[in-house]
Amino acid sequence: MEVVSSHSGGSFLIWTMAVQLILCGSGVYTTDSTKSCQLLTESESERKVLSRLEPLANKNFTVETKGGDDSYTYVFQLCGDAGGIPGAGVVQFDKKKPEAKPKVIGIYNATQAIGGSDWVMLIYKNGTAYSEFCDKEMRKAYVMISCNRKMDVGPLDVVLEDRARGHECFYLFEMDSSAVCPPVQSQLSTGSIILIIGFCLLAVYLIGGFLYQRLIVGAKGMEQFPNYAFWVEIGNLTADGCDFMCRSRNREEAPAYRGVVAEPLEEEPEERDDHLLPM
Repeated sequence: MEVVSSHSGGSFLIWTMAVQLILCGSGVYTTDSTKSCQLLTESESERKVLSRLEPLANKNFTVETKGGDDSYTYVFQLCGDAGGIPGAGVVQFDKKKPEAKPKVIGIYNATQAIGGSDWVMLIYKNGTAYSEFCDKEMRKAYVMISCNRKMDVGPLDVVLEDRARGHECFYLFEMDSSAVCPPVQSQLSTGSIILIIGFCLLAVYLIGGFLYQRLIVGAKGMEQFPNYAFWVEIGNLTADGCDFMCRSRNREEAPAYRGVVAEPLEEEPEERDDHLLPM
């Protein structure tokens, strides 16, 4: 029987973990916790709204309220068992009566999702029935999630419990999250992006070339400029081209004046007229 050494076993384990990490990063292994929610009417639009809330999945959000002699704790979870109670999306615990059975405000197997550009309304229905109010209908919870780019997930707040009406009573909760915010539109045009990239490349070329010439080649003065001879030649050629294109006179035309002759002029012999004078 062949025994695998611990060294080879450790290497195999490391390679297995590396492959799993690569697969997870590439999206082969994906988790969509919002699929645990069962919509009352299955629709693609509501599924898209739920998918926007994926960052909030598998988290319990808790809030405490006090009013008069009543004191309650509410627990909300997106498409998961709130407070550890199977099937419950929102649960109410009576702090005055810890031994009392928690009331389920809504279950995630009866979900509706309505979304706007920067908000999502999540509705959980079929909770525990009222014993005295709202014609003894089942409770339901409305969770309003609004956009707030300054926080990933904000605290859960209880807005109201509307049970004064005869029917269609509900609990209203609200919270803020950046998960429902619309994507930020880029304010830069294509030309601006190209210019930024060009300036960055130029800066890298100049700084990198200067350091190379200074530290590796040992250049001094202007020779530290990268490709100094090439750019000098380019400058000379550009000047010649500009002179050729912009000059207005004929290059073959003789100059309008002559310069001063450097060689000394020969002295003409002096004419003597002494013989003309009367003796």
